[in-house]
Amino acid sequence: MKILICPCTDKEKSLGAMPEVMSVLCSGGITPLMFGSDLPHYRDERAEYIPGEDIPAECDMIMTVGGDGMILKWSKKAAAAGIPLIGINTGRLGFMTAVDVDELDRLSVLAEGKYTLSKRMMLSVQAWIDGEPAYNTALNDVVIYKDRNVKLPEFTVKINGITITRARADGMIFSTPTGSTAYALSAGGPIIEPTLECIQMTPLCAHSMLNRPMIFSGNDTVTLSYSKYEGSRAIISADGCYGIDLEPDTELVIKRSDMYFELVEIGEKSFYNTVNEKLMMPLK
Repeated sequence: MKILICPCTDKEKSLGAMPEVMSVLCSGGITPLMFGSDLPHYRDERAEYIPGEDIPAECDMIMTVGGDGMILKWSKKAAAAGIPLIGINTGRLGFMTAVDVDELDRLSVLAEGKYTLSKRMMLSVQAWIDGEPAYNTALNDVVIYKDRNVKLPEFTVKINGITITRARADGMIFSTPTGSTAYALSAGGPIIEPTLECIQMTPLCAHSMLNRPMIFSGNDTVTLSYSKYEGSRAIISADGCYGIDLEPDTELVIKRSDMYFELVEIGEKSFYNTVNEKLMMPLK
């Protein structure tokens, strides 16, 4: 078995966990792979360093060492390659990670195949930017938000061509069930079991008493546009990255992606255990 290890190279705690990660994997007969670009940050004779940035064909699994941000960063490449991903938490929350940094010995079960895969839907987003079609994919969410120091845009949302709401707001969050425990949760959205297939819409500070979160079928196509008001501008962001200006009256199309992401889980701890431990308890 070969696992591609992707540490968060700008975090000391992530790099500090690497020697033990290597030891546990190698003792189980797993071959660690790393990109050559990581050599300036971490060098280990037990790893096979590979050139370029493409996932090698012989890779059986991707392992991120960091937090949820690292999982989001690598989820698209993992989904495109059809390879499962496991996360090690060296950050603060680590909601999607399989193990925390103080329980790395649990990784020994990987060589024995004693793990499960949680299949997660992703979102596809398309818009015309500067006359060209722009595409992106998100595991957590697609967020459309107003630029700073501008008037509120009026957003229009359609489902399968039917207008369902018009709202002046700071923005709109469209999330997967996986992303329901991220930004959408902070904005007042519900928690959704992550293996379901649906699209959640959560308005951001809508200037109305009537705009509330809504949940659509995973088969639905969502389109969003906004009307400009006294210089208002809106920006698109997928999984917290790639901020792109969206021109007024430009349609943004959001739907379920053809790609699926597989998250590796270890042990019998359920999603609801994680919600209880990491969202319901006071932060340490």
